[in-house]
Amino acid sequence: MSKYDKLWDYVEDQEGNELMLTFDEIGAIAGVPLDHSFLTYKKELVPHGWEVGKISMKQQTVHFNRLAE
Repeated sequence: MSKYDKLWDYVEDQEGNELMLTFDEIGAIAGVPLDHSFLTYKKELVPHGWEVGKISMKQQTVHFNRLAE
């Protein structure tokens, strides 16, 4: 079980091919604040049909992209 499982489930349930969330939104969804370990955990999203795209430190956002089937 990953500390980001709630986030992965949330992203998987979204419509469309792209999603953008703020760091604060991610913390609220996941139940834990976004930290540097996110870079290690982000590969866990691929089995859910999504990948982590651009991470903007300036805007404090993360873009997610649905993988092509």
